[in-house]
Amino acid sequence: MSSTILHKSARDLGAAWPAAGTAVRVDQPGESAERSPAREEAEDPRAEAKNPFLVALGERVRGLRARRGMTRKSLAQAAEISERHLANLEYGVGNASILILLQVAQALQCSVAELVGDPTTTSPEWLMLRELLVGRDEAALHRVRVAVSELLHGAASGPAQRSQRIALIGLRGAGKSTLGRMLAQALGYPFVELSGEIEKFAGCSVAEIQALYGQNAYRRYERRALEEAIQIYPEVVIATPGGLVSDPATFNELLGHCTTVWLKARAEDHMGRVVAQGDMRPMAASREAMDDLRSILAGRTPFYSKADIHVDTSAQPLTETFELLQARVREWIAPGAAA
Repeated sequence: MSSTILHKSARDLGAAWPAAGTAVRVDQPGESAERSPAREEAEDPRAEAKNPFLVALGERVRGLRARRGMTRKSLAQAAEISERHLANLEYGVGNASILILLQVAQALQCSVAELVGDPTTTSPEWLMLRELLVGRDEAALHRVRVAVSELLHGAASGPAQRSQRIALIGLRGAGKSTLGRMLAQALGYPFVELSGEIEKFAGCSVAEIQALYGQNAYRRYERRALEEAIQIYPEVVIATPGGLVSDPATFNELLGHCTTVWLKARAEDHMGRVVAQGDMRPMAASREAMDDLRSILAGRTPFYSKADIHVDTSAQPLTETFELLQARVREWIAPGAAA
């Protein structure tokens, strides 16, 4: 017989002497005190109906612990949590707080993202790439991103190939549609309003896409519309939706194949232009709407700032703004046109 099981009811398995009725496992000589995951899973009466995310989280914790060569006891001590709490985490029982995950991550010398399954932590190559990039400044990260984009996409993403596609980015009310049409006419390029192309793909309005299918579906249509515009038009002016930059994959596609222009404006001008277009919804709660707009603008500014050209549409009237935009774009695309 490999072990003896005595039953008791006490809940504190760390007591010096077990109370009557608690299950106590006595290992035989040569048998590991830490049971295998499969065996504990089989003996765990709570093994049924576990949340798949918690199960996967537990598997990653066990895998990282094994990779570090740590026993559960040593990890629990390093994380300053109880061994029972750690066992529950490893086998998908209970919902660990974020502070517990942080303590476990620190003890394992990894990020919380690695515990919860961030795709950039799923292979040694990803982890080594992350290590190379940690601590680099924005300029260095920009150079790496451009170099990787050109490496993966070949010459198609080089300056000469992408400069003739002009993509305008910025919040709603920045002037993308108005200035985009004027710029396209001046350059003799087609003009594409990407929101209209999204609606063609979906067969319904943007508002209906959001209401019926949700944000994820909208982002998929947005990506398809952009890919088709890039494929069809070697020379074009594209007005993009304001939220396109919030999807990294789509924004990378845009940066890799287009000359990007950020049309900047003050929050008050964004709001005023939207209202002037006949959309009175922001006025229903003007103070809260303005606060929300400022928050969105602040959150997206680091992404908008990745654009090749910045034009402040609040600094001068429309005619002067267009002249400035046209001059900046013509200056930028001139080497590409010559090539």
